[in-house]
Amino acid sequence: MTLATELHFGRTAERLHVSPARISQAINQQERRIGGALFDRSNRRQVRLTPLGRQLRDDLRPVYDGLRAGLERAQLAAQGITHVLRVGMLPVNGYDLRPVWETFRARHTGWKLRLQQASFVDPFAGLRNGDIDVLVAWLPVEEPDLTVGPIMFAESRVLGVAADHELTRRTSIPLETLGDFQQPEVPPPTPEYWLDSYFPTHTRTGRVIERGPVVRSQEEYLTLISTGEIVTLFPSHVTRYWTRPDITFVPMRDMSALEYALVWHTESETDPIRALAQTARDLGPVSTSDLTVR
Repeated sequence: MTLATELHFGRTAERLHVSPARISQAINQQERRIGGALFDRSNRRQVRLTPLGRQLRDDLRPVYDGLRAGLERAQLAAQGITHVLRVGMLPVNGYDLRPVWETFRARHTGWKLRLQQASFVDPFAGLRNGDIDVLVAWLPVEEPDLTVGPIMFAESRVLGVAADHELTRRTSIPLETLGDFQQPEVPPPTPEYWLDSYFPTHTRTGRVIERGPVVRSQEEYLTLISTGEIVTLFPSHVTRYWTRPDITFVPMRDMSALEYALVWHTESETDPIRALAQTARDLGPVSTSDLTVR
């Protein structure tokens, strides 16, 4: 399974802390037992799965994942942990929200809280397929199968521009100015209404704000900004978390604050989800305006 992921004997050996020869020997033994080649080794640098190898990988995946999950649950149980609550983060300021995380952990010592970054492309897929339990997402979220919980924080907006961009001479920027520049485009199945709440489609006078290159990751955003191809709106916490010499963040002066809330799949609601939501309600929205990153 590791070789099927890495498709490279050296990297597989490094991950498993054995020699490449040991990996090759193990694969050869499996192929002899099965009676066919699992990997195409015609390329000396990179191997490929054969059709038989792909079939075996797909058949083994649920068993492999179940085994790993079972071992993890056993390890957690040995530590007195009975549940892991996985929180997907669309913002990058998980450190700012530590009062919520720390209070939750103090109240529920038998439950483990795990934060992980979530993708803004098809943002609610993780909730629906069970990869995460709760998502911190910007509002509005108008999905019939999802529950919107308490607001975690709200922030003003900034515009990310290249360090040598003409807009860096401004102390603040009105929404009207965005009609002169391209914003990024995010591919389906990202909900259009949800994306439009982050990237407005029109200025206040009705001018169209053009969407340009398609982006699928935060790194693509930052690269296109740094080269001057696009300008992009962000919540203001990125000015503390994404300090880069090739990008400048300029405040927006006439946009309402962007609110972020807890969101979860309604039918998958559990006691830990309800407990995290109650913790957030008890503490109220976190003020991020005066926080610093250490």
